[in-house]
Amino acid sequence: MEASSKLSRLLRTSRDQKEIEDWIFSLTPLGVAFVFFIIFVLPMDLPNKDMIVVTGIAAGFTGLQSYWIFRGWRKNHGSTVLLGIIGIAITLSLAWGYMKFM
Repeated sequence: MEASSKLSRLLRTSRDQKEIEDWIFSLTPLGVAFVFFIIFVLPMDLPNKDMIVVTGIAAGFTGLQSYWIFRGWRKNHGSTVLLGIIGIAITLSLAWGYMKFM
């Protein structure tokens, strides 16, 4: 019974516009972290440096989307959970595609 009531709450509860604003602002610290990551990695003489950068970007964005999935689950926002899962799928497919074809 708990699973069906959780699913019905996920489908019924709507999210407010503040949630979208919070998501956009959550990208700011991630962007700053990526800038410092790039500044740190670029001068190093590493083989396959592009793979390290792509993996770092994919890991950071996947972690952020995982946080939003958890937040959506906790607040019963089914659309936030769904968008987080879609974001992870797109991120992993882009990273995999880059590593496979480049």
